Amino acid sequence: MSSSTEARDAFVARFAEIERLAAANGSSWFEPRRREAMARFEALGWPTPRQEAWRYFDLAPLRRTTFRYIHDAERARVGHETLAQFQVHCLPGAQLVLVDGYFEPALSTARALPSGVWARDLASALGPRRALLEGHLARHASFESHPFVALNTALLHDGAVVHVPRDVVVRDPIHVLCLSTGSRGPTVSHPRTIVILERNAQLTLVEDYVSLGTEAHFTNPVTEIVLGEGAALDYYKLQREGKSAFHVGAIEVQQGRGSNFQSTSIAFGGSRTRNDLRCLLDGEGSSCVLNGLNVIGDSQLVDDHTSIVHARPHCTSLELYKSILDGAAEGVFNGAVFVDKEAQKTSSRQVNRNLVLSKEALMNTKPELQIYADDVKCSHGATVGELEEDALFYLRARGIDTKTARRILTYAFANDVLERIRLEPLRKTVESELFYFIPVGQEDKLPC
Repeated sequence: MSSSTEARDAFVARFAEIERLAAANGSSWFEPRRREAMARFEALGWPTPRQEAWRYFDLAPLRRTTFRYIHDAERARVGHETLAQFQVHCLPGAQLVLVDGYFEPALSTARALPSGVWARDLASALGPRRALLEGHLARHASFESHPFVALNTALLHDGAVVHVPRDVVVRDPIHVLCLSTGSRGPTVSHPRTIVILERNAQLTLVEDYVSLGTEAHFTNPVTEIVLGEGAALDYYKLQREGKSAFHVGAIEVQQGRGSNFQSTSIAFGGSRTRNDLRCLLDGEGSSCVLNGLNVIGDSQLVDDHTSIVHARPHCTSLELYKSILDGAAEGVFNGAVFVDKEAQKTSSRQVNRNLVLSKEALMNTKPELQIYADDVKCSHGATVGELEEDALFYLRARGIDTKTARRILTYAFANDVLERIRLEPLRKTVESELFYFIPVGQEDKLPC
């Protein structure tokens, strides 16, 4: 039996276990959807480089690994002292902690939440909150063509639910911290997050992925976001897992009339990272802003696939993704903007900028526009380049050594994304991580 088959058999066995647990927590209503997803995963199989969407993402190491699931006793070893090293600097508000995909109430806090706001675990909401979840859970993130969304849906058991009623403004951010223990051999988790903002609701949400151990682990998260009319979400995804981690994540955003979605994705960690982000602007006058920054070295790979669908008139989108690559790192950006024939008066701008600091690093960029309306303003562009020698020489001529000069210019390249992080405690944390991880490349032999 091949290792790839063994890995799939392990997922099938886990599916049977999840089905047995469903009756206990009142989620039997979800079982038909779960079975559809499992059948779809088995039909799709593992993606291969022959598929255009997975052309640059080598799944061979993932297919060769048989992952296991953490037991309750192992998760119980994680305490508050463990979390201290992963806290976002002075971040106020509620914190939901998931350990290997399971909610840990002892580590979580629900402080400063306005009346009516629900921020809890998914497992306990599947029964009591059926009326809320049934119309949204696994209804927006399609698994028809995405095997990992299908796998997450099939094995869905726990995660986070955030529901903000109409006209409620949550002033302090909610921090969803997803911790992978990565101990005693390769482990896997499938966290699910669902965020529902009703009419005119406002929220800031941080999804943060970290590793406790150094062992290989596979994180397969799916996040579904539903924004009602006039709702506004400031969303951040921070991926700082260990260098042995595999991370394949999907985010699906459904936007109503006049809603606003602002997203910032930051990636430092992981061996192989894949992020799929799709925004459906399904209400007139809605808008989205997508920002991204990847800072990688060694043999890391980050593969970003974004899709913005303009389905209604008078919608706007702005996208800025940047990557900094050193060593033998590889980056992928595939950004697509679709403008439906009904989406007149669309305004869309997409920019991808990439800084390559070594001869071995590689960046693949593919911006796309598909426009079926005739009254639009749309543009896109992409660049891949190195540090400018004139700028390096300018700093060197003023007594700054080459390594420091490289750090200054590299930080300056990243700064316009950092400035878009409106949550100051998070921006300070990202800046600290950036100074730690920022590569300097090969030193140039420049005149003094």
